[in-house]
Amino acid sequence: MQWIQLIILSSRHNSQEIEAALVALNALSVTIQDAADQPILEPAVGETPLWDQCIVTALFSTTVDTKKVNAQFNATTSSSPQMRWEQLEDKDWSQEWKKHFNPLKCGDRLWICPSWIAPPDPQGVNLSLDPGLAFGTGSHPTTHLCLRWLDKQDLNGKTVIDYGCGSGILGIAALLLGAKQVIAVDNDPQALLASRDNAQRNNITDDRLVTYLPDEVPKDLCAEVMVANILAAPLIELAPKLSAMTETNGLLCLAGLLDRQIEAVSAPYSGHFKFSAPAIQSEWAQLSAQKLT
Repeated sequence: MQWIQLIILSSRHNSQEIEAALVALNALSVTIQDAADQPILEPAVGETPLWDQCIVTALFSTTVDTKKVNAQFNATTSSSPQMRWEQLEDKDWSQEWKKHFNPLKCGDRLWICPSWIAPPDPQGVNLSLDPGLAFGTGSHPTTHLCLRWLDKQDLNGKTVIDYGCGSGILGIAALLLGAKQVIAVDNDPQALLASRDNAQRNNITDDRLVTYLPDEVPKDLCAEVMVANILAAPLIELAPKLSAMTETNGLLCLAGLLDRQIEAVSAPYSGHFKFSAPAIQSEWAQLSAQKLT
């Protein structure tokens, strides 16, 4: 099927009105992108921020009457943004996105491999992942830093808690690197489903990766290794819980924070943990520590 897209340059203030107007005009999809390479590194809890300048793109079938859409759009919106129509190249879009994912090496042993690509190193530790399940593919600096940290650890026979597991990528990596069992925790049921699906894809049995919503976690649960790749604010808020769930002499890996947030995040853990030097990548930081008491 042939597609055509309407591309509109918008301010953040007008973007919601424009999006609503395009939906009312039966656009098949509407996406909003950054128009000026403006980073939004950590939104507040419950906030979905937009960039100051946005590109709003609406997808239509080529059978649409573009002049009619233009007229109705201008009649229903208060702004007069720059807009243009573009023919969308005819491709198999259900497969096109796969071109953006390639095997990713994380440390000396570990590879993250899209499920449709053969591992580059058959003798390595290869984690097969379907990025279509979202929630984390290993390419973001926070995830990559955690994977590199796991690759350096001796996890043989150990229990690992992956708190805020998303796709389960960190927990599955830990199991492939020798961990005995992973407890995966997330407040999104879809993340737990993605974790279980990815575990099955890597031939991991249900008893080795156990999933919980936060309210379902057993009160006495404790592990030798705690990994939490979330964001700075929840890492600070969860410090008492994550500390209590880490065994004495156990290891702690925290990520999802910016380098300028290192002191704020490490402070509530410092009474029980001895921290090593942080790892930094593209403004993101990963903290590692050992529990002393």
